[in-house]
Amino acid sequence: MSLSEAEVQSARGAWEKIYVDAEDNGTAVLVRMFTEHPDTKSYFTHFKGMDSAEEMKQSDQVRGHGKKVFSAINDMVQHLDNSEAFLGIVTPLGKKHATQLKIDPKNFRIICDIILQLMEEKFGGDCKASFEKVTNEICTHLNNIYKEEGW
Repeated sequence: MSLSEAEVQSARGAWEKIYVDAEDNGTAVLVRMFTEHPDTKSYFTHFKGMDSAEEMKQSDQVRGHGKKVFSAINDMVQHLDNSEAFLGIVTPLGKKHATQLKIDPKNFRIICDIILQLMEEKFGGDCKASFEKVTNEICTHLNNIYKEEGW
């Protein structure tokens, strides 16, 4: 991985700020994705009937998936300084989304960009800047897995 020890520590500090409220922030990220990119809802059959942001915010399914997304990223963040462990988390996640769920890989960039926007809104530009390399690493590795799976 291309992160220095200082960048890893800075990224972890930035992530801790948003992860402390994983369910609400994860929900906010998904609600924003579904409202700004409505086509992304098509992958979630149990979210399709929800049209309003308020309805999505109250949904146990949306809240649960938001927390799941944040938990997966948290696992990755904890292993930024160990490439083998990091890939041990990213690889099966990417393979599942590519082969079983058939999620378009562009959606990972969308989610990462929304996380960065939320970080900047809540904690400022320094927080966003500290985490940008991490989202780039995640998206790069996921895109590579998709290519290996024939996308």
